[in-house]
Amino acid sequence: MDRPVARSPVAAIAPMQLNPSATELTTAATDAALGLLCLAALWRIGAIDVNAIWKRALWCWVLGLLVVSSVLGTVVHGLELSESVRSVLWRPLYLSLGLTVALFLIGGIYDWRGEAAARALLPWAVGIGVSFFAVTQLSDGAFLIFVLYEATAMLAALAMYVFLSTTGRLAGAGMMTAGIGLSIVAAAVQASALSIRLIVPFDHNGLFHLVQLTGTAALVNGLRRGLEKKDWQAA
Repeated sequence: MDRPVARSPVAAIAPMQLNPSATELTTAATDAALGLLCLAALWRIGAIDVNAIWKRALWCWVLGLLVVSSVLGTVVHGLELSESVRSVLWRPLYLSLGLTVALFLIGGIYDWRGEAAARALLPWAVGIGVSFFAVTQLSDGAFLIFVLYEATAMLAALAMYVFLSTTGRLAGAGMMTAGIGLSIVAAAVQASALSIRLIVPFDHNGLFHLVQLTGTAALVNGLRRGLEKKDWQAA
C-alpha cells in the first residue's frame, strides 16, 4: 500500500480568490482607501500635543473603529467568500460601526456640553451601540436599521456643530459641520440604488465610500483645528 503523501497546512488551504464582481472590487478598493485615511488621521491626531487628553482619546477610538470597519469591509467585498464566512465577518463589522456612531455622538456632546456631560453619557452610548449590534443579529433588515441609526446620530451631531459654528465657540466647528453634512449625503447615496461608471463601475456602496472620503477629510481637519487651538472645553 502506498504511503500517504504529507501535505503542509499552507498547501491545504485554498488560495483566496478576488470577488468576480467589478462593483464589489471598487467597493473594496474605496473601503481600503477610507481605512488608510482613517489610519493616517489616527496617527496625526494621536501625535498632537493637547490639553484635552480625554477628547483626543475619544476621537482616536472613533478613528480606530473606522479602520477596523474598513478592513473588514475590504475583505467582505473584495474576496470571494462563502456565505457562512461572510456572515461571521459582518458581525464584528456591525459591532464596530455601532460603537463608532455612538462614540461620534459623544464627541459632539463633549464639544457642545463639556467633558463632564460626555463622560456621564459615555456608558449609555456604548450600551446603545451594543444594542444596535444585537438588533442587527436578530433582524433580517440589518442594513436599513444601520441607516436609520446612523442618520439619527448624524443629524443630532450636525445640529450641535451648526450651533458651535454659528456661535464661534469651537475652532474647526465649520469644517466639522461640513464633514457631517457630507457624511449624511454619503449615507443617502448608500441607501439609494445609484450606480455609475467613473472609468470603472461603482455601485451605491463604492460611491458612498468616495463621498465619505471627502467627509472624513473635512471632519479630521476640523477636529485637528479644535484640538490644536485648545478649545474652550480644555481651558
